[in-house]
Amino acid sequence: MDREPEVLIDAERIAARMKELGEQVRAWYPPGATITVVGVLKGSFLFMADLIRTIDGPVVCEFLGVSSYVGTKSSGAVQITQDLRADIAGKHVLIVEDIVDTGLTLDYLLRTMGARHPASLRVVALLDKPSRRKVEVSVDLVGFEIPDLFVVGYGLDLDQLYRNLPYIGVFR
Repeated sequence: MDREPEVLIDAERIAARMKELGEQVRAWYPPGATITVVGVLKGSFLFMADLIRTIDGPVVCEFLGVSSYVGTKSSGAVQITQDLRADIAGKHVLIVEDIVDTGLTLDYLLRTMGARHPASLRVVALLDKPSRRKVEVSVDLVGFEIPDLFVVGYGLDLDQLYRNLPYIGVFR
């Protein structure tokens, strides 16, 4: 880490938005319903941890490993690197994504998870780059819409570095 990225979204804005997202997520489900929150590894883990602490009621955490990036470029080929350990049939499933970019990964996840017959399937993404879409996908809730920049921090990496930053940054 020779240089620090410029702050795009600071830690305070992220924390404030988490509270709003948690309230919106809980409002989707019946009172007392258990939400199976599926974090897409590795980038979503900090976002997911902060988000679930703002959701009132029962939450079950699952993780799914998916990769489509090499360095700073999306390869376009989606690969599952770690599948869910639990059956999601009949469950209220919330996919937690770090960033929606081309839409290819999310499209694949929605088709794959939908085929497992959850009671409901929704998506919350920390970041959205709609200008990069190759496939139209539905994102139910977005933390922040950003321009077409490669971002790091708050779980997002560049060659496995910078995930630990408390903010979302960009190299210009």
